[in-house]
Amino acid sequence: MDSDFLYFVEHVASCPNLTEEYLSDLWISLFKSHQQNRFGKPMPWIGMYITLASLICILAMVADLLHGLRNRKLWFPCKYFTLNAASLTVIAVAIKLPMDLTNLMPSYEDQATKLGSVSFMCAIMSNLLPSLATMNSKELVTNMIALGVLVITLVVNVCIQINTGVLSYHEDETVVRIGFNDGGSTLFYPSVSFMLTITYVVVLLMLLIIYACSSLAILKSKQILESKYQTAHQTTLKDQELQQPSVEKLKQHVNNYWIMAKTGSPQFMTASFATTSASGVICALTTLVHIWGMSIFRIPHIKDFKSDYLWLMLVIRIVQLIGVVLGTIAPLARCFAALTFKLSVKWIWRHIKVFKVESYWTQKLSDWKYSSIPFPSSSRQCMIVIQTLKILILNICIGFQLIVVVACKIITLIPIFFVICVLYCLRCWKWLKAMFRVSRVNLEQNPEEQLGKDKDLSRYVLQLQDDMEFPERTLKGILKSVNHLIQKAEKRQPNNLMKLLAESRGFEGVEKFDSHHVPPLLSEEYLNCWSMALVTLTTIAMSLPNIQKNIVDRLLISGVREGLVYVTLVEESLNGTDDHVSIQNAAKTVWPEVEVYHTWLGNKLQTPDPQVNTAGQILQWLSNTAKKMVIKDEGVRTGVPNDNSKWRCISANSMYRLTETILLSYHEDIDQLSQEQLFVQISLMTADILAACLTNLPQVIAIKCHTRAIEKREASVHAAAQLLGEATKIINTLQERELPCLDPDELASIDKWRAYLNDPFL
Repeated sequence: MDSDFLYFVEHVASCPNLTEEYLSDLWISLFKSHQQNRFGKPMPWIGMYITLASLICILAMVADLLHGLRNRKLWFPCKYFTLNAASLTVIAVAIKLPMDLTNLMPSYEDQATKLGSVSFMCAIMSNLLPSLATMNSKELVTNMIALGVLVITLVVNVCIQINTGVLSYHEDETVVRIGFNDGGSTLFYPSVSFMLTITYVVVLLMLLIIYACSSLAILKSKQILESKYQTAHQTTLKDQELQQPSVEKLKQHVNNYWIMAKTGSPQFMTASFATTSASGVICALTTLVHIWGMSIFRIPHIKDFKSDYLWLMLVIRIVQLIGVVLGTIAPLARCFAALTFKLSVKWIWRHIKVFKVESYWTQKLSDWKYSSIPFPSSSRQCMIVIQTLKILILNICIGFQLIVVVACKIITLIPIFFVICVLYCLRCWKWLKAMFRVSRVNLEQNPEEQLGKDKDLSRYVLQLQDDMEFPERTLKGILKSVNHLIQKAEKRQPNNLMKLLAESRGFEGVEKFDSHHVPPLLSEEYLNCWSMALVTLTTIAMSLPNIQKNIVDRLLISGVREGLVYVTLVEESLNGTDDHVSIQNAAKTVWPEVEVYHTWLGNKLQTPDPQVNTAGQILQWLSNTAKKMVIKDEGVRTGVPNDNSKWRCISANSMYRLTETILLSYHEDIDQLSQEQLFVQISLMTADILAACLTNLPQVIAIKCHTRAIEKREASVHAAAQLLGEATKIINTLQERELPCLDPDELASIDKWRAYLNDPFL
């Protein structure tokens, strides 16, 4: 650059008749050009930033594809790539090229890359549409406003660039022609760029309108599905007795809620919308146009890109082209999946014959139309004007909504005819198989088929339209997925926990682990909880040096580790009060220290003191250490504890009570108690406490099946089905035991168990 500049100065200086004003203007122009080149040096780094943001979007879309395939959800719900503040920020970075108003794209290859970013945005919007259903009303409005601002800004910026000529500028100021075989047809690059730009702008606006229309339908559809869910929920509660049901009854219960959760899933509902199917078709057509447009230009080379982004323009173009292609799969698959879910010859004929617009598309607008609004003025004339304007505007919106829905249903005719051909091909194939007797009859009925015959499950199907018949194949697929999930979870049985539970013969350990005769150590006594009792007992067992480490690890630590997973679920589901949560948090804090480092509140286990050898001495040392900790913690006693001191105090108090209970139970015979005998006793108490706690698992499964938030309902039932599969052996093992005569809520409390076992007649 410097050598060229000096050569130019020498050449100009040798030219005669140059005025001072001309040289000054020339100098300023050269200086500006030099500064522009200087300012453009960081642009390759920005290009890397754009590439990284594009890759993040693509990876998120691919993750959703894999998640849908893995879980057999061919409507590909949005789990990883959803519409939120983070994704909008990444998308804004990925589409920076068309947002740039002034940075020149000197070559046609640079301009094609810029247009590719607009097409990439179209694919992104088509992928994100089902994620609208996962939001509540406030989130939906907020994210729609943010998306609308982003899309409108992009459209305006692209239109400005069309007007200013940035998208058609070429540094050579020449027009390259492409000849075709017809001999006379020619096509100019600027014409192709202009046509593609207008196409993408129109598609973006269409998708934004589809987003707005879908959002209005989602708000009302959720209310309809929620009402039907509550009705089906009451029906299920009447059919099930969940005091201590068998595994088969629990499977039936989970199946019922699985059907309700799947068919009433907001994303499943949105996937069946005409707008979603239309967006899939639009995305596919846009991708075809984009591929055709890119093929018009010659195969790019690094030297063809002359913008300040340099060779990164080629990387951005390739990455975003891959994103456009991959981004078409999910929207198009949703379109065909939606037709498959509800497709029948009767439905096709009805769809073609009458484009009926269901009430939920316009019901929200109608509700706003007839609702009252607070008027800032008490003037009657002003109120009349505002009310009239509101009704007029909403009438226009309702009419526009109807037009959009009908247009989307017309667009869905394209895949409908394709699916009709596929259905007829399948019928012909079945006919051929029957003719040549190739088909084999499966004599063993699948569990889901038998279940469908034993009970009518159609009443648990949630649909927006009552007059639509839900396809049987879709229902079977839903049942097959839950059975597959349960069977898969059954292969992950907690074997170490089962070995520990095999040591239990009853529930005596629940009665004996803590005695009422132990004097209170704190002025404010805390409640007992399952997890703290288990952690404390395990800590005592680990402090016995004569017990082999592998026996402790195999029998207690591994079993308690697996058991605490289910104990935590019981406590979180059934014991959610503040008093219980405090001691549960204390147990969660202490357990990693005990399990990993084999220490308890900073004290190393198994080597407390050379003079501490017998079981009684170890118990006394633990009791004294715990007592000193509680007394020393003045913050707890003054009522101004922090979380750490509070949890230490709770844990120390539990240790004091349990060790004193064991010491009290032996009295003067404590010196004859061996470490082996103490370990056996602790193991039995631990097994009994685990068994008593895990009798609540059926109730936990039932609770997890039902949740109030419609957006979280499917994930909650999924967790319940997985828990049922993992806990099948546990439930069967504890099924034959006689439980205390307590209410279901009382069975979740270890203190209620202790009170009943101490005196059943209270």
